[in-house]
Amino acid sequence: MPLTGTYLRILDEKQRVGLPKRLREDLGCLECNHLYIAPGTQKSLVLYSPEGFNCLSETLSSRGFPGGDQTYLRLFYSSAERVDLDNQGRFRIPDRLSTHALLDKEIYLLGVNDHVEIWDREHWDLYTRTYSPQFDQLSSPGNSWQIVG
Repeated sequence: MPLTGTYLRILDEKQRVGLPKRLREDLGCLECNHLYIAPGTQKSLVLYSPEGFNCLSETLSSRGFPGGDQTYLRLFYSSAERVDLDNQGRFRIPDRLSTHALLDKEIYLLGVNDHVEIWDREHWDLYTRTYSPQFDQLSSPGNSWQIVG
């Protein structure tokens, strides 16, 4: 099931955030007791189920990264971390990842197909203001994919 939706959340004083039940369901993680969090692009974080993180790892391994891309893999995996879910579905965002994503108190959790992205509210709001006007162009035939409907 593809992950979708935008969820505004508040980080508590311990850098914890609750993962909405719907996202846990769609991640296949209602019974999971941990997830994997890692740096994403454009100052975001990515959150994967254990199964999703294994799939990502297989995909990255099969690419056969030449040269400098090995640096990306080192940085990505050394920053990735297993995070435990408590009984309320909350997890703590590690300080170094919170710093990477410039997270403040208000954050968005975004369902993005096979993973959840975590963005600072102001940063995501700026991103959507910047790219939403280009939505039709981004799905045009000149790009590598197009929504047909």
